[in-house]
Amino acid sequence: MPTSAENWLPLSPTERSVAIEVLVHGPLSRTELARRLDLSPGSLTRLTKPLIESRLLVEVPEAGAPAGVRQGRPSQPLDVVTDSRYFIGFKITGDTVYGVVTTLRSEIVARHDRALTTHDPGGVADVLAEMAGELSRGHPRVAGIGIGVGGLVEGRAVVGESPFLGWRGVPLAPLVEERTGLPVVVENDTAAFVEAETWFGAGRGLDRFVVLTIGAGVGYGLVLGGKRVPYSGDEDRDFGRHWILDPHGPLTPDGRRGSAVSLLTIPNIRYQVRAATGRDLGYEEILASAAAGEPMPARVVEEAGRALGTLVAQIANFVMPQKILLAGEGVGLMDVAGEVVENTIRENRHPRAEPVGLETRVSDFHDWARGAAVLAIQVLVLGAAQV
Repeated sequence: MPTSAENWLPLSPTERSVAIEVLVHGPLSRTELARRLDLSPGSLTRLTKPLIESRLLVEVPEAGAPAGVRQGRPSQPLDVVTDSRYFIGFKITGDTVYGVVTTLRSEIVARHDRALTTHDPGGVADVLAEMAGELSRGHPRVAGIGIGVGGLVEGRAVVGESPFLGWRGVPLAPLVEERTGLPVVVENDTAAFVEAETWFGAGRGLDRFVVLTIGAGVGYGLVLGGKRVPYSGDEDRDFGRHWILDPHGPLTPDGRRGSAVSLLTIPNIRYQVRAATGRDLGYEEILASAAAGEPMPARVVEEAGRALGTLVAQIANFVMPQKILLAGEGVGLMDVAGEVVENTIRENRHPRAEPVGLETRVSDFHDWARGAAVLAIQVLVLGAAQV
């Protein structure tokens, strides 16, 4: 069983801002750090002293400097001690728990997965505790656990509703904390993924950033002013259902027509092909058949490509983001229908509009688990009340 690590020293808001700036953007020289935070050299020295003494920050050699040559203090870069703490992240699906251990800068250093044979909350908490014990072997300074769940999460502790697990009002964080002795934070899995990309990934340093995920569902995350815009109510769960891309598009089994969910999700793409051909093909098989020119899979994939292009263009038109990250287990669609997507984006944008900064990321469930671990990192560096 992992043991709880000490939290960071009680830090003032300005000390935390220094630590976060180095964590997210470092290593940084004192001169650059003072410029970024609008601090005098004397103030920065006073603020960094306790961080260095507690080994949260460390002086590192300047890039390109000869070995053994010490630079002047203003140019001596500061960096975080990335292995001073470790963090566990879990992504829970309907049948599997995916687990990772990350450093303080969210680099994955260990993975461990386990099949989920029960949806009983206590049984799931037992599985998470056992996995935490296994993941922490060799990484004794575990400082917290983050858990990502598909559905509505309340107060970063209670799973208000999760269709994949059949849960309502499950106090998952307290259940896992009781079993592990570690601080636990729970969040919607898309929100956790967005936080990870904002702090350490594609959205780092950007003012306006969007994450769009396609897979079992359609997820959306918006970052403005460098901070994720939180969801209210059921917005994340229903985002794809209520964004109508083609009012004459295909029906889903639950009767919705032409929504992002009906056109883009893996289950509904498979449903459309099965309904038209009688063949139950996997998603990769459908993409391969479409690439080979098989008529019905090609038609469904092309329609999905047009839908994705329309959705990206609409988001770009309204939000004007600096970048849109397209991720999730369904992004293989871009390999087959990428040209359709790009043409549709252009058709739905003003001719003189700036090109959409679209980045595609093939991601698996360990990336989502990493996102959950970043939640635990944020709790440590910001304090629970600020997250």
